[in-house]
Amino acid sequence: MPPKKKGKEKSKGKKEKKKPADGNSLEEKYRRSTLDVEVLKDHLALRRDIARQAQACSHELKTRLSSLEQTLGEERDDKKAISADLTRQYKTMQTEMGVKVHQLEIEVSRLRQQLAACQESLQNEQQERERITQEKDATIAELQGKIDNMETEYEKILHDSLDNLLSRLADTKMNWVKVSTALHLEYKHKLAGFGLNPLDI
Repeated sequence: MPPKKKGKEKSKGKKEKKKPADGNSLEEKYRRSTLDVEVLKDHLALRRDIARQAQACSHELKTRLSSLEQTLGEERDDKKAISADLTRQYKTMQTEMGVKVHQLEIEVSRLRQQLAACQESLQNEQQERERITQEKDATIAELQGKIDNMETEYEKILHDSLDNLLSRLADTKMNWVKVSTALHLEYKHKLAGFGLNPLDI
């Protein structure tokens, strides 16, 4: 806007230069100088406003940048802290897991040894039971054989004893028959000697 005024004033001046009066020329120069000063003041005020606005904007941007840098720094610190904490937790967990795995390996080894010992003991016990069973079976078979032999022998002895007893009884009976017959004849003769009939008696 001011430069346009200046242009108008210049055009007016050009038109007025045609006037020959000196007083008017000085007045015109003064007025033009005053206008130039006002224009310069306006430009200077405008530049000052622009500078203040630029300074305020720069200050605001610096403040925002500082805030963003602070926020970014805090986020980086938080990220570092979180990363360090996660690393520590991972190392702790890895250490604990290693310890647990080692303990489990020891427990598995111990249980395997116990299982092997139990299996060996069970096998020995089964073998011992089989041996005892075989010995019992052999002993029972031996005793049964002895019992069978003893039964046979006792049966033979019993038969022999019965046969011997029957033979002796038969011999005794025959002897008694002979003796009784002899006694009967003797008594018969004696009775006949006395004049008695044995049939009457």
